[in-house]
Amino acid sequence: MITTITLWLMVVTASAFWNVRQADTSNLETYLENGRSLFNLIVTMREWNSQQGGLYLPVTNNIQPNPYLDVPNRDVTTTSGQKLTLVNPAYMTRLIGELAATKDHVKFHITSLKPIRPLNAPADWEASALSAFEQTSQQEYYAYSGEGNSQVFRYMAPLYVQQSCLKCHEKQGYKLDEVRGGISISFPVNIQPHWAIIISHILIGLVVSGLVFFYGRKLDLTLQTMEELSNVDGLTGIRNRRYFDEALDREFSYCLRNNPPLSVAICDIDEFKAYNDAYGHQAGDDCLKRVAQALGEVPRRPGDLVARYGGEEFCVILPTTDAAGALLIGNLLKSKVEALQIPHKLNKVSPFVTISVGLATYQGDELNKTALINKADLALYQAKHSGKNIAILFDEFSDANTN
Repeated sequence: MITTITLWLMVVTASAFWNVRQADTSNLETYLENGRSLFNLIVTMREWNSQQGGLYLPVTNNIQPNPYLDVPNRDVTTTSGQKLTLVNPAYMTRLIGELAATKDHVKFHITSLKPIRPLNAPADWEASALSAFEQTSQQEYYAYSGEGNSQVFRYMAPLYVQQSCLKCHEKQGYKLDEVRGGISISFPVNIQPHWAIIISHILIGLVVSGLVFFYGRKLDLTLQTMEELSNVDGLTGIRNRRYFDEALDREFSYCLRNNPPLSVAICDIDEFKAYNDAYGHQAGDDCLKRVAQALGEVPRRPGDLVARYGGEEFCVILPTTDAAGALLIGNLLKSKVEALQIPHKLNKVSPFVTISVGLATYQGDELNKTALINKADLALYQAKHSGKNIAILFDEFSDANTN
């Protein structure tokens, strides 16, 4: 469950980073498209101006004759006496840039590495972009500038020498189709942290993790309950044959490694078929339950185990118990059941329900648990044929030892 939650949080984190990156990319594409659109609009207006051979505009406080424009008839006077000055593409670009800066906070700057007008000299970033345009195949430059939420997006693209440009710039050594300069565009952008994306992913991560933990815990408990039930005998409520076999495997493996004593006991209710016939199967089931409960009260150590072996048989595992201790426990098991005083009129050895017990102790020569169980079973067989209501310990030399 922890692994699942960890993997889920890793996926959510990766998704958050990806979505933030996508949002940043989307913003960049929007700003870049705006910069390209503004640049193309200016280039179109410049081309129109060039096709007209420039525009004559009235001289005003804002529009003064361009001292850097060295062409004939730069300044003219109309027949009515109004003074006009020629506005070429470069001058028009500067005038539009000044107007845009005051109204829309968008700055246009026409610049060159060899400017005629000193104020058209490039800033450091513009000079770097112009050098890249001239020396590589780079066709545009863009970047953010500033810190925090208030940043500026910068865009710049090159201007190439056209035939109409040579009229003013041929004397500077420019040739047709060379990079003559460029136009930079700067406008403010509001860069906001992507809190909506981050918070939504945090909430999704926590909610789903909580659900996984809650239902995963319930599933674990259900599986544990199912596992527990699969190891419990449905009638008596004690461990079943499956659990007994697994526990004996573990204990026997431990004995093979460390060689401590290990004893097992097989208990069988005497004349149980006759009991069922006389009292009915419901009484027989109740008898099995009471006997199982009584047997479970005898072993007291954590490693001891009582399990239903099948039918009216029960098995007991006694770790680190030698032969003498096993025989003592066997007699306690027998006495505990008889002390229940469950009436059994067909029992030939007692008026009450009794058990016979066969015991065997690991001697260091058994190769597997089956040999140990077989010895206990042989001891039980002898107990049944020796009068019942008796505990017998298997002995290698006398076949069994009775007490």
